[in-house]
Amino acid sequence: MEVILRGDIQELGSKGDIVTVKDGYARNYLLPQKLALLATTGTRKQVVEMKAAAARKDASQKSAAETLAEQMSAVELTFTVKAGESDQLFGSVTSMDITEALEAKGFSIDRRKVELAEPIRTLGEYTVPVRIHREVAASVKLQVVREEGEQEGQAGQEEQKEKE
Repeated sequence: MEVILRGDIQELGSKGDIVTVKDGYARNYLLPQKLALLATTGTRKQVVEMKAAAARKDASQKSAAETLAEQMSAVELTFTVKAGESDQLFGSVTSMDITEALEAKGFSIDRRKVELAEPIRTLGEYTVPVRIHREVAASVKLQVVREEGEQEGQAGQEEQKEKE
């Protein structure tokens, strides 16, 4: 029996695919769960129209994502954090922190789209990829710098140690 899939089904196909399955599998599982439609001439035409509409929508989303990626590439974020003598941070800079900093600059991005392998735990400059669309990614530059007052505090502690 030929059916048209309404969603992605692992090891069977993706949304809109016309697949041949056993009659019992279609009647007892796919059709009652509304995971598929019978492949009639009417539904085939409907699927072609749906695929064309999805392609147009995807193209417009991709062009908007490319524009956003250009704008985001020009952004440089600076995080001022407390750090120890060996440039290790007391804490870390996470994808949530990056998302909040981007929102402060006017970019609304989901934190799961920030592709940070692991939290940043040392001072320095970093380039973090942000996946805006499945085909479009932007690179955001980060600078993680030490708090100003902290340098003086460390110097004062070293002077006290020398006096003792």
